[in-house]
Amino acid sequence: MKTFGKVAVVAALMASAASAETLVMQSVYPSSLPLLGDSGVNLSKQVEMLTGGELSIEFNEPGAIVGGNEMWDAISTGAVDAGWYSPGFAQGIIPSAAIFTSVPFGPDIRAYTAWWYEGGGKEIWAEITEPYNIHTELCAILVPEASGWFAKEINTPDDLKGLKMRVFGLGAQVMQKLGAEAQSMPVADTLTGLRLGTIDAAEVSFPLIDEAVGMNEYASHYYFPGWHQQTSLITFIANQDVWDGLEDQERFAIETACAANVAYTSAQGEAKQMEPLANLEAAGVTVHRWNDEMMGAFQTAWDEVVEEQVAADPHFARAWQSLSDFRDGFAKWADLAYIK
Repeated sequence: MKTFGKVAVVAALMASAASAETLVMQSVYPSSLPLLGDSGVNLSKQVEMLTGGELSIEFNEPGAIVGGNEMWDAISTGAVDAGWYSPGFAQGIIPSAAIFTSVPFGPDIRAYTAWWYEGGGKEIWAEITEPYNIHTELCAILVPEASGWFAKEINTPDDLKGLKMRVFGLGAQVMQKLGAEAQSMPVADTLTGLRLGTIDAAEVSFPLIDEAVGMNEYASHYYFPGWHQQTSLITFIANQDVWDGLEDQERFAIETACAANVAYTSAQGEAKQMEPLANLEAAGVTVHRWNDEMMGAFQTAWDEVVEEQVAADPHFARAWQSLSDFRDGFAKWADLAYIK
């Protein structure tokens, strides 16, 4: 009986190993980055636990398989199974993509997640991306970012002219309106650009991450609020054929883990900013709030950008109208329900 039992156990383990599946996932964010990257690693652990090891998600660092700007195409064609990604990085391919990551002067966590899950956001994004054969799950959400790091004080819009700066997504277009040489790029490329001097200012994230990557080594003036990124969405994306080939339980495990990650990251993001902000100030960083003139300039430039984008792309127009209508309704509810 003992021998039979051992044989049975070995046979069961071999059968399980044979049926187990691994999705190869590349991240656009390094795993060393709190919330941005390590939440992708957490997803891998959660899915493996939820499926009893039947499904594994292999986390690969940025650039391990393809370049960050090549990820969307690689997943679309099936060269890579999946990605830890923010849709805004596909803005060069899909102009409306940035709306599904972060919008200047945009919604907070409550309104953004409500629109994605219940206000039509997820469905609109699925329809826009259907030709690219990519499935998307919202899988993390971030608190407001800082507006950026600068070597000198910025007091008027003229101070931005000629400044070479990394700014994500639609915020880059706003900064270009104001005369900056702005571009959107992955975080790893941003740090390289600062080291090499190809850019001389940057926004990366919030204090927790900015301290972790040593942004104060490049600049000493730290500006808030992050008008360009009041909330940011991070997604798990997968080649649609790969997604469809998973078992129902496996897809449910990913969906459930992603929903849990959204809750975790929203709480962690709020709780973990105070200490790093204090550390940065103690290290000599000067923290600023934009003055009214600068905030007005950002808003005016954004109004021009969004008008141009709506006119240029019907998908952008549809997504923007959906989000705007939802925010109008949400604002009435929020005014009634929340104590200010």
